[in-house]
Formats: sequence, structure tokens, C-alpha cells
Amino acid sequence: MEFDKKDLFFERIDRRHLELIKSFQCHERELVDFLLEDAYNNQVNKISVTYLFFSQKTKGLVGYLTVLTDAINLNAELKRYFRDKDIHYKSLPALKVGRIAVDDRFARRGIGTRMMDIAIFLAIKIYRETAGCRFITLDAKRGSSAETDSTHFYKKIGFHVLKEREKGTIPMYLDILAKE
Repeated sequence: MEFDKKDLFFERIDRRHLELIKSFQCHERELVDFLLEDAYNNQVNKISVTYLFFSQKTKGLVGYLTVLTDAINLNAELKRYFRDKDIHYKSLPALKVGRIAVDDRFARRGIGTRMMDIAIFLAIKIYRETAGCRFITLDAKRGSSAETDSTHFYKKIGFHVLKEREKGTIPMYLDILAKE
């Protein structure tokens, strides 16, 4: 069952959330550990910002999104594309999705897609109000099945593979100009 997008709201993590986040459940232990051990401290130290997503109805935590600044090193195809537009840089500014996780109890209801919509909104807001930002980047986790391979999810919402890899994560990007 699709989650009603109007039912979601989000807040930057702060000290008052530290007890609440202990209820977060995710099959990927690394994502839980990051939320519990690093998200708030990284924000205090100005490394990243974590947004917690809540249900209006239950006021419960349904997911989180962590973003930070980045730059995309252009591959040969992107260099040609931008050269044709008279842009001659080796890299361009980006907003990176460092972590994204949905509580297992709310999985497969469109919450991840909604959180990525917010990431796109944040990137567009940065370039309109604050600084240059052309892309959203992320490192997608490769899984052994379509269910655990996140590249399928990101491709569905418009991301492209920057560099294929045999092992580890797969760097992906989204040109936010296409989303405006």
C-alpha cells in the first residue's frame, strides 16, 4: 500500500530526536548504526545534514536522508556533453545523498521516492539561493537480487551510472536541470 505523501513531514536531526531514533528498524545494520552513532555528530561537526521523516498520523519515524556537498568528476561522455555547451571543467558541483533509509515497517510504500524528491528539492534550492549545484550524486549499493540492488530504484527516478564497477558501490548521478 502506497504511503500518503501528504502524511510525511521532515525535520533536521537535533538533540531532541536522539531518544526517538533508537526505535528505527532497518535490515541493513550499517544504516541503523550510522543514524544512532554518527548522524547527529556529523551534523554538529558540519560534515553532513540528516533529515528525519515522520508520519503526520503516528508522529513515528519512517526514514531518514543524509546529504552533504560533493563534486562529480566528469566522465568522457559528460565532458563532451558540457564541452558542447561551452563548459570546460573536469568536475561540477553536486549535492550528495550520503545515506537514505526507510524503516522496515514502512518499506515499499513510496517513502524512499518521496525522500529523493526532497533531495532534488534541496539541490535546486541550493543553486537558486546559495551556491552552484548541478547534480545529485550517490553511491548505490549493489545487491545479489533486484530487491537488494538499489541501482534499479535510482535508475527508475532518473539517475545514471557514472562508472560501472565489478565490486563495491556504483557511483550514480542525476542532472537536476532535467528536474526543474
